[in-house]
Amino acid sequence: MPRASRIAPSDSSPSLAARLAAAPVLPQGATAAKRVGDYLKGIEDADLGAALGLALKPPKARALVAGILAHSPFLGAIATQDPAHLLACLAEAPEACFARLKAEAVAACRKARSDEGVGRALRRFRAQVALLVALADIGDVWPLEQVTRALTETADLAVAEAVAHLMRDLADQGILAPADAKRAEVGSGYIVLAMGKHGAFELNYSSDIDLIVFFDPDAAPMKPGRDAQPAYVRLTQRLVKILQERTADGYVFRTDLRLRPDPGATAVAISTPAALHYYETIGQTWERSAFIKARPCAGDMAAGEAFLREMQPFIWRKYLDYAAVADVHAMKRQIHAFRGHDALAVEGHNIKLGRGGIREIEFFVQTQQLIAGGRNPALRVRDTVTGLHRLREAGWVTEETRAALERAYRFLRRVEHRLQMVADEQTHSLPETTEAVTGIAQFLGYRDHAAFAAALTAELRPVEAAYAKLFETLPPLAEVKGTLDLAADPPRATTLAALTDLGFADPGAAVATVQAWQQPKSGGLRARDARERVAELAPALLDALSRTGDADLGLRAFDRLLTRHSQPIELLAILRTHPDLLELISQILGSAPRLADLLGRRAHVLDALLEPAFFGELPSDADLAARLAETLGMARDAEDVLDRARVFGQEQLFLTGVRVLAGTVSAEAAGQAFARLAEQLIKALHKAVTDWITASHGPIRGMRTAVIAMGKLGGREMTAGSDLDLILLYDHDPRESASKGPRPLSGGHYFARLTQRLISALSAPTSEGVLFDVDLRLRPSGRSGPVATHIDGFRAYQVKEAWTWEHMALTRARVVAATPGFETEVMEAIRRVLTTRRAAKATLADIVDMRRAIAEDKGDDNRWDLKYARGGLIDIEFIAQALQLVHAARHPDILDTNTIRVIEKAAAAGLLKPTEGDVLRAACRLYQRLTQIIRLCLVDGFDPQTAAPGLKRLLARAGELPDFATVDAHLAEVQKQVRKAFVAIVGPV
Repeated sequence: MPRASRIAPSDSSPSLAARLAAAPVLPQGATAAKRVGDYLKGIEDADLGAALGLALKPPKARALVAGILAHSPFLGAIATQDPAHLLACLAEAPEACFARLKAEAVAACRKARSDEGVGRALRRFRAQVALLVALADIGDVWPLEQVTRALTETADLAVAEAVAHLMRDLADQGILAPADAKRAEVGSGYIVLAMGKHGAFELNYSSDIDLIVFFDPDAAPMKPGRDAQPAYVRLTQRLVKILQERTADGYVFRTDLRLRPDPGATAVAISTPAALHYYETIGQTWERSAFIKARPCAGDMAAGEAFLREMQPFIWRKYLDYAAVADVHAMKRQIHAFRGHDALAVEGHNIKLGRGGIREIEFFVQTQQLIAGGRNPALRVRDTVTGLHRLREAGWVTEETRAALERAYRFLRRVEHRLQMVADEQTHSLPETTEAVTGIAQFLGYRDHAAFAAALTAELRPVEAAYAKLFETLPPLAEVKGTLDLAADPPRATTLAALTDLGFADPGAAVATVQAWQQPKSGGLRARDARERVAELAPALLDALSRTGDADLGLRAFDRLLTRHSQPIELLAILRTHPDLLELISQILGSAPRLADLLGRRAHVLDALLEPAFFGELPSDADLAARLAETLGMARDAEDVLDRARVFGQEQLFLTGVRVLAGTVSAEAAGQAFARLAEQLIKALHKAVTDWITASHGPIRGMRTAVIAMGKLGGREMTAGSDLDLILLYDHDPRESASKGPRPLSGGHYFARLTQRLISALSAPTSEGVLFDVDLRLRPSGRSGPVATHIDGFRAYQVKEAWTWEHMALTRARVVAATPGFETEVMEAIRRVLTTRRAAKATLADIVDMRRAIAEDKGDDNRWDLKYARGGLIDIEFIAQALQLVHAARHPDILDTNTIRVIEKAAAAGLLKPTEGDVLRAACRLYQRLTQIIRLCLVDGFDPQTAAPGLKRLLARAGELPDFATVDAHLAEVQKQVRKAFVAIVGPV
């Protein structure tokens, strides 16, 4: 059974260069000699350059370093900044090199006299280890266990040395009275637990570290009159700052303290009595699962071990009670909803959270550890691979399953590490484009995209199968909660109690609804087969609805769906044979009224969910355009065009929304998909409307039109509920004042009519509903201006009359439909406006005034008003717009309609501090993930006080956190950081 022991040096071990067994494949057209030659030319020290040149002569060493330079800007930067370290890594045995780096880091930390000095030493240590571990991993010198062990020991050393320094400082300040001033952490009662992958010695390459800090108030050796809690809370805050503060030389580790009890209401360091009381009274199953991997990593190690011994009864139960089974079901439900079918898109696949991913393997192991670990202490191990072996030895899994999951786990961890090595980012998703995935494939040593895709899917399949099979042995939640007798009239008390326990607020009404399905009636339920099938499905349906946001609402919605469907027997057969689809439909009905309404009106969209390709790649622009053209091509008249456009739009919105709800596409990809849909509809209807106007009024010579998207559509950041901010520009031959046709119109009137017709085509209600709400208020002069603007008037207005806020809006402008050739002219006009030199102070003052006015109008104290809250999405968007208006004259490359890309470009150009860029990018992604779910599920705003548990679970999953309380606490902290960045970059509000 493979298990990495502490990495120890050996005098007899050959050098890393001599042990190389693998290297990346270079991009097409690149050669190792050219890459390495260019690198060596940049080394100023001639002797060092010559020594490295000799070290890189062997083909394997040259290929390895060339591959790193080609595929990883992060590693390339380390090698460029410290070529001597690269030489040492290649020349030494990696075990000896790692031991030396650790010893040097400890010495530097002990020598440092300030938090800044310790942080500087640890940042250097972490960067040096990053290159060493990458070389050993990519070169196939170290197996996975040794790679993750080295990364984890790096984190352990960083946390332990930072804590030791801070403890010595407390002693020097006269706050602490340790028995040994040089080892003040010993006997301090201050406990730092490593959680998750850190606790299991499984850290990934660019991992955050999850810590929980406790302290024993009775053990803390405080000086008289001093209290342990404020001292240790402050110490923990300093610890986090040392570890995650980003400077010009990088950072040590991003540090997460949110796994502690009730993070929204507790201090960052919690007393052991309070913690034990929490876990004994209201600790949750996910917290039991988390503590499987927990271990002390710094501070008072003996106190940490003692605390974990006291936690054993909480973690390991003597038997599996039914409540725990229900929790396991809920945990599975939270991780994923509907998994899709055989098709699997490589592009954008999340190898941690996606189908067949790392999380499923970990969950497979931890679930069975929770079930059986109370009775079998041999299962109480922290790391995943050892857990698989122990489950096999105990007879819980077959050797075939163990081998398949271990092989997949090792493969996926390699992929995870390469993804993170590119830019030292905590990412788990493959790129969204084929070209970028090919780069990752080559970094992993595959010749091309196809070879990597085949290898990836071959590893994901067995994981999916094992994960699905795991839950076949668990009893349905409806059976756990009680026996349901849905035929008895009046209903039995046990049935009503069971339904109440399942979450139905009105169990009597639920029974009445189910019984009504058995009464012959008009419509699809007239057939006896249909009534029999719905009777068979009812218990599973009620079970599935129990895990949604509102079981009663979901049941009423299903009743409407059933009675509206002309052939419910087909629907019922599908749901009976696809239990995951039943879960998804229940989730929609009970949590997402917007999608539930669409499903009720268009039940046939379920057919698309069963197509094998549905959960593969999202449709491209070309796919959407072709399907839409085919749909509109069958229209009988103009009214039918509008109806068909609405049906198409609503169905595609539903299908993308389902992907979001199921967790199979990222928020960013969903935003782009919603925008692509809107763009194709605008293009099609713009052409149709132009043809209709021309048929009625004739053309104007030289006429050209362009529809400009602003706001969320412009930035490709739409949600299911986004409206369209549009501007229509036009031009025509100046010698022509009117159209040539049966009912001629003058130029301005002609294009105003065209615009009004287009807006009506997009937004007017028809028998098939509304397509989009459209807003033209961002046009020149707003509501008081004409609905269509001549290109010359647009240019003049932007230069002479536009306010700063109008130029802010213009940063998100892009043409989505236009007469051929006109788009380039329009975009050039916009670019000229945005690259104009501006007075930075006045521009920033205007933006601050705008933010202040919005706060006064909308309010900014509701944390869950993600757009307008203090530190919310508006703050980030305004920062991105401010950066473009102030700096685009000198840095035109930062111009982009997408907020995250602007932040990334500004950070790369040095216009943002690295820490600010990290905060804003991560915050924007968090807000987008949460917003996508809220807009799908709610028509009105989100209120955490009244929100249903199912919706909170969806938000926890979207936030990639264990529960809603943790998301809520994290959101508050993120908003503080965003507002701090806004004040620093734009100004105080």
